[in-house]
Amino acid sequence: MIVVGLMSGTSADGVDAAVVDIRGTGHRLAIKLLGHYGHSYSPRLRQHILHVAERGTVAEVCHLNAWLGEVFAKAVQTAMTRNRVSPKQVKLIGSHGQTVHHLPVPKTESGVGRIRSTLQIGDPAVIAERTGIMTVSDFRARDLAVGGEGAPLVPYAHFLVFRQKTATRWVVNLGGIANVTVIPRGERLASVQAFDTGPCNMLLDALVTLGTNGRTTIDRGGRFAQRGHVHSGLLRWLLGHPYLHRPPPKSTGRELFGESYVKKVLVQARQRHLSLNDLLATGCQFIAHTIRDAQQWMAQMPADVVFGGGGVRNIRLWSELLKIFDPIPVRRMDDCGSSSQAFESQAFAVLAYQTIQGVCANVPRVTGARHPVILGSVTPGTSGTSKKWVL
Repeated sequence: MIVVGLMSGTSADGVDAAVVDIRGTGHRLAIKLLGHYGHSYSPRLRQHILHVAERGTVAEVCHLNAWLGEVFAKAVQTAMTRNRVSPKQVKLIGSHGQTVHHLPVPKTESGVGRIRSTLQIGDPAVIAERTGIMTVSDFRARDLAVGGEGAPLVPYAHFLVFRQKTATRWVVNLGGIANVTVIPRGERLASVQAFDTGPCNMLLDALVTLGTNGRTTIDRGGRFAQRGHVHSGLLRWLLGHPYLHRPPPKSTGRELFGESYVKKVLVQARQRHLSLNDLLATGCQFIAHTIRDAQQWMAQMPADVVFGGGGVRNIRLWSELLKIFDPIPVRRMDDCGSSSQAFESQAFAVLAYQTIQGVCANVPRVTGARHPVILGSVTPGTSGTSKKWVL
């Protein structure tokens, strides 16, 4: 079937929509990206998302949930139009939603026990009503219900697309948060390891935004960082964060690396009299270190490393990754027949497809779940396809 996948990441800079042709059963699928559309959020919407994620009221979360549902629906419609696919051809939408809070470290409540929680918004009822297409959403919740962290989930798609029979490969997403997937040679899903390594684009974007008093929100192409120098003292301070030394399974987000963390980084930079360029250069090397240091949890180093996500366009970050992994070959997803920009949204098309097929698509070794589960909640569409695909 043709499925549209939606992804809005931790950086909250926009939503990506991937139109994907998926065929097959079980864990052997033929996945073809038909097209991709990236919709950038307006400054007002992005600012509101970041505000809600840090200190939003219940009323603000409620309103933003519906607002994002409308934005996501329009992204689907635009993706279909631009890629010349009609709504009748699209049988399913998979929407990750916008994470506004993620609490994977359990809290113990009397009479109940240990509770993990997460919240992704972008009302699937709005998406299904506006498009007429069945929508699968809320992918993380079921994994948390069986003791997992609910993230990362994209490693399942990494396994399907990038596995090799004779060599171990790392696949790294350079999104708002960076995460690494280790795919040992062979074709066993149960052997895959993955976890969030730490902050990536969300840190660099926040440093630029605060460092320029909002005049600039992104170091496009890494041009500022290219002109800076790494400060070893600040780098050591950054690498001392407790999360980086926790063993997996682990996942993170703005709760640990949001506004309060960035303000602490800026204080450290001012104490050392660093320019914004030096701060961003140091941040790029820090990100490279956190990814390379994933080896401490792995049995073996990879034959190669494949990178995707927005961070592949940051020249300074890319040069740091090349240096720190040398002599291991480093390449972009685009060099491997896939799309760096579209892969995460494509992954949620795949996860939605597996939901409807009744296939468990979490990886317990990755999330810490007690057992595999079928992910996602289904919201019927209005185009007559719902009856056909309800399990």
